[in-house]
Amino acid sequence: MKAPRRTLHYAWVVLGALVVVMLLGSGLRAVFGVFIKPMETTFGWDRAALSGAAAISLLLLGAAGPIVGWLADQWGPRRVIFLSAILLGLGAMLSSRVSALWQIYITCGVLMGLGAGRVGMSTGAALAARWFEARRGLVMGLVGGAMSAGQLVIVPLAVWFTLSYGWRQSFLYLGVLLLVIALPLTLLFIRDDPAQKGLEAYGAGQAARAGEPAAPPEGRTRVADAMLVPAFWLLAGTFFICGYTSNGLVLTHLVPHAAEHGFSEMHAAQALGVMGAMNILGTVASGFICDRFGRKGPLAFYYGVRGLSLRFLLYVWNVPSLHIFAAIFGLNYISTVPPTTTLTANIFGRYSVGSLSGWIFFAHQLGAALGAAVGGWVFQSTGSYSWAFISAALLAFLAVPMALAIKEAPVTRTPEPTPAPAGLPATAS
Repeated sequence: MKAPRRTLHYAWVVLGALVVVMLLGSGLRAVFGVFIKPMETTFGWDRAALSGAAAISLLLLGAAGPIVGWLADQWGPRRVIFLSAILLGLGAMLSSRVSALWQIYITCGVLMGLGAGRVGMSTGAALAARWFEARRGLVMGLVGGAMSAGQLVIVPLAVWFTLSYGWRQSFLYLGVLLLVIALPLTLLFIRDDPAQKGLEAYGAGQAARAGEPAAPPEGRTRVADAMLVPAFWLLAGTFFICGYTSNGLVLTHLVPHAAEHGFSEMHAAQALGVMGAMNILGTVASGFICDRFGRKGPLAFYYGVRGLSLRFLLYVWNVPSLHIFAAIFGLNYISTVPPTTTLTANIFGRYSVGSLSGWIFFAHQLGAALGAAVGGWVFQSTGSYSWAFISAALLAFLAVPMALAIKEAPVTRTPEPTPAPAGLPATAS
């Protein structure tokens, strides 16, 4: 007798579309560092002024998180992703037309910051948590890997566009690319909830594993209740440090830092490409490790390695050593995402991931905004980024005991009904 044929669960289709959209969105958000020196040359703006635009973008990226996470939980991640892609693409295209500093603050700082915040980790985590009960750590690793892949693909592409056609055309082409790929994928393949396809979440009822805490009952944890739990503040605090040390300082200032030390823009872009490639490997591996060996220990280890790699950056002397730094730093750049989001889901429940991850991600972006601004201020004052990178290394070491102090146990929640699937558009079947 023939065994029944296994069919691909639609959760993997949703994940595939989400990965591509997040790749494009995170990559476009990450390109600002590529444009710093070309815009300095065009307009004569100083590094601190341009770093301010990056800081506003990172701050708004995080500030959007709590609202976006709540919208994703209440309204559905699909609509949020669709509208965010439009906002992000529009911001990039308008950036190609700027002629004054305040316009860069509006286009790159406000529009792209808000757009990227809505197609970012809080929305992606909310969608993935709804569709996957099993393999959650691996799935969060793949979502984080998509953000890394965006850096790997889009940043070198932005450099090539800039060198070939100029920074204005680069902004324009990247914005158009996002819109023509992300919008159709979102409309055709992403669905808010398995119930919209007549399905249960992947691995429903089978996710429990030896050594894992018992799955909390369905329902929501209110933000006010979560803020009474020390684990929430430890997750937010470590993610604040993650933002300061990664998106804020390294992603914003590595290209100009490398240029100040005699590296070409293409060498710096290649280093970001190496970092992005290792991001993918490290983040997916992190999800695999979290599913099998727990979350707190790996999270602490990642921050320790990050601190060491930031110290090493101060002694980079040639292209191979720059690539060694990029590889080491890249391995744990976004590897913090799977343990952080999985801990959030395990402690507070999968229907709370959107809103709570939004607040935790807000802390991340506060750190990122501070890191971007501090990098610019330190360079403007001292002519070097050394003290900025030293501060980042010290904070990364501080995150190690904070991660180990997180208590992973489901909280008792105020009973609230789980969300019914949102009113479906005609294409939902």
